[in-house]
Amino acid sequence: MCLAVPGKIVRIEGEYAIVDYGGLRKRASLMVLPDAKVGDIVMVHAGFAIAKVDEKEAERTSEALSMLKKALGNEQEV
Repeated sequence: MCLAVPGKIVRIEGEYAIVDYGGLRKRASLMVLPDAKVGDIVMVHAGFAIAKVDEKEAERTSEALSMLKKALGNEQEV
């Protein structure tokens, strides 16, 4: 199963963005979204920012991932 996780770009370093996932910050490639900017909410899959989304879509996705985590018994990292 492939999942993309929403996060907010807080900094750009060359071809990479530092993305905040509710307090956890990780680097993501902007190869697919070279026009992304600080403040954008992006979907990240396998270390690549693959799409921009609005806050509503990001919230719906986060809720769905939380439900999936509960269904898996909170044992799996989602």
